[in-house]
Amino acid sequence: MTTEPIAVGIANLGDLNGIMLLQEQNLAINNGTLSSGLAEETIKLMMQEMPIIVTRQGDDVVGFMMSATLERNANIPIVHAMLSVYRGGDNAYLYGPVCVSEKARNKGLAKKMFEELKLQIKGRQGVLFIRNDNAPSINAHKNMGMQAVAEFSYNDAAYTVFSFFS
Repeated sequence: MTTEPIAVGIANLGDLNGIMLLQEQNLAINNGTLSSGLAEETIKLMMQEMPIIVTRQGDDVVGFMMSATLERNANIPIVHAMLSVYRGGDNAYLYGPVCVSEKARNKGLAKKMFEELKLQIKGRQGVLFIRNDNAPSINAHKNMGMQAVAEFSYNDAAYTVFSFFS
C-alpha cells in the first residue's frame, strides 16, 4: 500500500471544509491547543486578503497555516490582547493559527508551509502568539527562526508574542 504524497499550496474555497474540520479537531474544547476558532465567513475573507497555506494529501487537508491583516482579526479578544502589547511594524500581519492533523504530524509540514508562506509574503513582518504551555509549538517556531518579542496574559494563561520577517 502506498500513501499519497503531501503537497503544499495556497488554499482555495475547495479547501474550506477541510480547514474547518481540522480547526474543530484542534480546539481546546476537543483537547487541542487552539484557544478559539474562526468563523467560516472570516476564513473566506482572510483568503481574499492574504494567503492561507495548506498541505493536502489526496483530497484531504492535513495542515493549514493562516495569515491575516492586523485589522481582520483585531476584534477577536485574544488577538486584541496580543496587539495591545506588540503590533509589529507598519506592514505587519498576523501569522497563524497553524494546525497539522494527527496523522501528518512529525513530518516537517509546519516548516514546509512556513517556507511557502515566506515566498508568498516577501518583505513583511509576521506577528503571532503561542500559549506558554505549548512547548512543541514554541520549539518549532524558534527552530524556524522566530524571535520572542513580548508577553501577555489572557484568561489566566500566559502567552509569548513572536515575530519574524519574510
